[in-house]
Amino acid sequence: MTKRNEIGYKEELPLEQREELLRALKARFEKNMHRHKDIEWVKVQEKLEVNNEKLWSLHEMERTGGEPDVVGHDKKTNEYIFCDCSVESPKGRRSVCYDREALESRKKHKPENNAVDMAAAMGIELLTEEQYRALQTLGNFDMKTSSWVQTPSDIRELGGALFCDYRFGHVFVYHNGAESYYAARGFRGSLRV
Repeated sequence: MTKRNEIGYKEELPLEQREELLRALKARFEKNMHRHKDIEWVKVQEKLEVNNEKLWSLHEMERTGGEPDVVGHDKKTNEYIFCDCSVESPKGRRSVCYDREALESRKKHKPENNAVDMAAAMGIELLTEEQYRALQTLGNFDMKTSSWVQTPSDIRELGGALFCDYRFGHVFVYHNGAESYYAARGFRGSLRV
């Protein structure tokens, strides 16, 4: 899927931004080896250097405060899995409702955007509940904030959406009206490279 900006041009990072992003990703990777045991940065970088589209998505994750890092490797597809590893829900993705339908249903005080459309525009996927729980095994995330997660269609059809956080040493999964939004709720995403 080719990323395009609002007026239809393919997104590609200039060389200087690509190099800066790769340096930041490498530094985070080396600082947090517990997130990706048995994975070598050189192999991750090789895949990134030939995939400008994925680099652009990672740049968007970084730009919005996600602090993406490698959290796994799918041996079947030979893809590295990046996830937002910021301690709290990414600052540049908060105060959004769940999806477009929820956004359009609000008559007053609409948020500027919604999680599902933002993730799609960035070329990433909202975390599932399972992925969110797996992330929490790598550290403590969302101890003061919360993050929308992919919501099953039967819940969404009834107007609800799911979000998660980490309190009292446990991951909690909650529900809310999909049209709700809060300053402390954003979303986390994942990207396969």
